[in-house]
Amino acid sequence: MTTENTEKDIMNENPVAENTESTTTETAVEPAESLTPEQKLEEELAQEKDKFLRLFAEFENYKRRTAKERIDLFKTANQEVLQALLPVIDDFDRALIEIKKTDNDVLLQGVALIYDKFTSTLSSKGLEVVAVQAGDAFDADYAEAITQIPSPELKGKIVDVIEKGYKLGDKIIRFPKVVVGN
Repeated sequence: MTTENTEKDIMNENPVAENTESTTTETAVEPAESLTPEQKLEEELAQEKDKFLRLFAEFENYKRRTAKERIDLFKTANQEVLQALLPVIDDFDRALIEIKKTDNDVLLQGVALIYDKFTSTLSSKGLEVVAVQAGDAFDADYAEAITQIPSPELKGKIVDVIEKGYKLGDKIIRFPKVVVGN
């Protein structure tokens, strides 16, 4: 008998809860209906102004973002071409070293002239050499360690630069390859 009474009590409580919910929604609607037509129009106008301001701000953000993306694209548009020319610069460096070993000064001057013109043209397009040299502290963010050799006096420092690194603007497009002391 107690079970039947508790079930009846529970059933009686649920309709009361439902009734209070329906009355609260009705009362929330009533103040909106009690507004004068001017107040309704002012409310609608405020909502439309808010929508307009949000849409305008979103459009301004879109314009700023696309302008930034366009500038970044122009800065790095040459990256693939410049990366393809890096082995040519390396070949020029090796050729200059070998020509210096010969006695042919005219050939050395001619190749040096072409090399200087080539590197100045690439520099005008934004290509820069990453400044790393023997004796500098090794930083994995700016150089790639190819190997380590035992060197107590140069522990944690660069012993030799195997291949130059290059950057385009602020972005490193090829890390310098170095030997690090251990």
